[in-house]
Amino acid sequence: MPLPSAPPPPRILHVSQPVDGGVARVVVDLATAQAAAGTDVHVACPQDGFLASALGALGIRVHPWGASRSPGPRLAAEVRDLKRVIGTAGPALVHAHSAKAGLAARLALRGGIPTVFQPHAWSFEAVGGPTALVARLWERRAARWATRIVCVSEAERVTGLRAGVVGSYTVVPNGVDTGRFTPDGVAPDGHDPAGGPLVVCVGRLCRQKGQDVLLRAWPAVAARVPGARLVLVGDGLDGERLREWAGPEVAFAGAAADAAPWYRAADVVVLPSRWEGMALAPLEAMACARPVVVTDVDGARESLPPAHRAHALVPPEDPEALARALVALLRDGELRAELGRRGRRHVLDHHDARCAAAAIDAVYGELLGTAPTGYRECTTT
Repeated sequence: MPLPSAPPPPRILHVSQPVDGGVARVVVDLATAQAAAGTDVHVACPQDGFLASALGALGIRVHPWGASRSPGPRLAAEVRDLKRVIGTAGPALVHAHSAKAGLAARLALRGGIPTVFQPHAWSFEAVGGPTALVARLWERRAARWATRIVCVSEAERVTGLRAGVVGSYTVVPNGVDTGRFTPDGVAPDGHDPAGGPLVVCVGRLCRQKGQDVLLRAWPAVAARVPGARLVLVGDGLDGERLREWAGPEVAFAGAAADAAPWYRAADVVVLPSRWEGMALAPLEAMACARPVVVTDVDGARESLPPAHRAHALVPPEDPEALARALVALLRDGELRAELGRRGRRHVLDHHDARCAAAAIDAVYGELLGTAPTGYRECTTT
């Protein structure tokens, strides 16, 4: 007598408005791991940018969703369009990433099917004044339409609770592809390995990432570390303004399809963010065995090995402290090498993308009443 066939895996629809940067990278890594493990994965997102092209190259079904970054007069049409996409895809669960997708998906579904919302840093941290108040009020109200809120750090969860966002939370730390971000590999085009000490900052050129604070800190670094160079990797709305402030020892590399060569070329990687959930760039840099300096915002402390924190954490909006931390590391090659080795081990043990995918799958299984998908061992040696 033939055995009954196993039921098909549940269909998951990821929804993302960001098509570049850290959120898009998380969606690609998560969808890739899920598809490899046998999950039926679909993604709704705008068609321009990295996200749709990367998913298409991997054979993952992409549903066009034309959404702008901020709420505005097109919101009602965007919600209707997403309802249409959801009807076409027929998912068992929707996983909405970041503020705009979280807004549109929860309005479209209103709890009709299991809905996971992943803020990737809360919307009310990105704005001020009355707009921040409106964003907090919305998140408090919309929490009832999120079956689960997934935060990438415990600090992000606490920030939500302090803002009055009450719901069912799970913390799943961000992970990175430790097979792609490794200490060994090619250097970026145009890099001169014989040049002076190199500091690299990878991220969108925008207020959140704090490159303006870094540029205010840099003259003190350059004065105390002769020949030191700074490269900003990324593009964004603040690019023109930042270029006006930068001195001759600062280079703008533009957006990079693969940031790993820049991490490997760096002596120190820096990310002076004003807010985060848990930034990917420091994890990617540590996976490449490079020391990091980051601001003490949500997720930063949790992403670092305990021994790094005295050397790597500085207050946000403090160019003097940022300069001191960079100078100390640039002057101490042995410390940089030791922090690099420990950072790589820490990411392998705690922030592999497969571990994050397995944890997310466990959330899906809990909400859908299905058995967890089999993932390969996520701790890498």
